[in-house]
Amino acid sequence: MAVRPYSLRDVYPLPRCGYHREMGRLPGICLAALATLHGGVARAEGDPERGRSLSIQHCARCHVVGDYNPTGGLGSTPSFQWMKMLPDYVERLRTFFARHPHPVFVRVPDYPRRSEAGGYAQEFTITVEEIEDILAFVETLEKPL
Repeated sequence: MAVRPYSLRDVYPLPRCGYHREMGRLPGICLAALATLHGGVARAEGDPERGRSLSIQHCARCHVVGDYNPTGGLGSTPSFQWMKMLPDYVERLRTFFARHPHPVFVRVPDYPRRSEAGGYAQEFTITVEEIEDILAFVETLEKPL
């Protein structure tokens, strides 16, 4: 039985505007159009304080997370502040668990696993509500200069 390619649309019901495999990086035209139609980019419904705590617990080992670890993280991973500069950061954060390298060690209940392979980092489970909390926290961060 052939398995169809994994898609972010399979895991989170958001429009996919920022990246297209065949065409590479697209300008933010699609996102801008959506923002115009809907009166702005969808905002997180979560709790920023809880999101900060979750970010420190699960994300700070690889990412710079606000003022918690300004000189921490891995050199190859973007800081939360840097990610906020991307026009599609809301979609990226809401679907991070399906983006490389996260599917190996991040689990979200009721979403399919991409692989049964064991993780090279401590595995953890996070809910969609907790992802919204993290997004709400990221929205409180100032963009770098």
